[in-house]
Amino acid sequence: MKVIKFGGSSLADSDQIKKVINIVKSDSKRKCIVVSAPGKRNPADTKVTDLLIRYANQAIEHNDFTNTQNAIIDRYQEIANGFGITTEGFSPIKQAIKELPEKKYPNDEYLMAAFKAHGEKLNAQLIAKVLSILGIKARYLDPADVGMIVSNVPDDAQIAPESYCRIAKWKLTEEILVVPGFFAYNSDGDICTFSRGGSDITGSVMARGLDAELYENFTDVDAIFSANPNVVKNPHAIAHMTFREMRELSYAGFSVFHDEALIPAIQGNISVNVRNTNNPDAPGTIISSKIEPNKDYPVRGISASKNFCGLYISKYLLNKEVGFTRKVLNILFKNGVGYEHMPSGIDDITIIMDENNLTPEIEHAIMTELQDAIHPDEMHIIHNYAIVMVVGEGMRNTVGVMARATKSLANAGIRLQMINQGASELSIMFGVSQDDADKAVQALHTEFFKKG
Repeated sequence: MKVIKFGGSSLADSDQIKKVINIVKSDSKRKCIVVSAPGKRNPADTKVTDLLIRYANQAIEHNDFTNTQNAIIDRYQEIANGFGITTEGFSPIKQAIKELPEKKYPNDEYLMAAFKAHGEKLNAQLIAKVLSILGIKARYLDPADVGMIVSNVPDDAQIAPESYCRIAKWKLTEEILVVPGFFAYNSDGDICTFSRGGSDITGSVMARGLDAELYENFTDVDAIFSANPNVVKNPHAIAHMTFREMRELSYAGFSVFHDEALIPAIQGNISVNVRNTNNPDAPGTIISSKIEPNKDYPVRGISASKNFCGLYISKYLLNKEVGFTRKVLNILFKNGVGYEHMPSGIDDITIIMDENNLTPEIEHAIMTELQDAIHPDEMHIIHNYAIVMVVGEGMRNTVGVMARATKSLANAGIRLQMINQGASELSIMFGVSQDDADKAVQALHTEFFKKG
């Protein structure tokens, strides 16, 4: 059995869904379809999920939501019309959209989760109906019916381990199961959504639970590339990569997957195939647990993320002061700020943090408390900070990767603010100015993929 997931752009309208149906029909092993809410039909369009968020906010604030409600209905009506679904057949979808504000919710957070989840829920119901009309044996399978249970967090739910045993009972299905992504139910029966990339998480969960031979994730790109095509012209398509490489690259800016979305597939050792709905004959990118390194290409990919900042602390004999780092981290913890990395010297340390976690008020509180607690010789926050990652399983057995990387950055006139390499030797991390991030990616990509 194969589990196949389609993103929002693949399901944006009836024409796109016709492509999806042809893909499903072309392989009899594709027995479980995980669907997203309809995405944008063009760059100026609005995703159905965004319309549902607007709808929820209007309901919470007791504002008129008629136009938003009709806009959502119209999106699903277009799909229904494209497959000749009758007014009577479409009526349950329309009614469900209208009834959303009338239902009871524990609080506004759960209301928002329920509204957002209906983007996937109604699309899955509609697609199951379309498949049946076309003579394909299919059924809508709600997360409650499949046995998926999640934690009591309305917008960042975690899958309960016992869910996998329940999902496994559907392994021998003869029907095509159409499962909505992005949400499940807690033990009280309330809808909770996963974090960003939620439909990918559902696909990954279903693949593990069904012990699928392959999890196919269809999106709008032919493959995962060695660098961001918006930064590097004509980057290499990656034919095969490991989960560890994908995780490292996702962390630093690769947007094909939210980096947590593949964890259930990784735990179940299910290979993932990223493919293009609009070009289904392209082989895409396989992601698996192991791969034979290519000695000619020790680097698999290069990525950059610009949402970091650095807390620089200098104090003479810092390395001799027991508990110094603990004091610093306790103050960050007290202010609700985590850290990403902590490169250090004998008398100084830099703590890399997510810029999004800092506000001017939090930053002021941290600096004041640190000054009182550790009495540094020098301390400041480095804003305008980016992390550039060079990732590849083959780097471990290749001499000179670091030398090549730093030389290429030096030749491009890029000043390095930090260098860090983990014990696994899977990745090298460079801290640079945000203004230099794209130039750094271009220089490194030329060195490892295009030189000569």
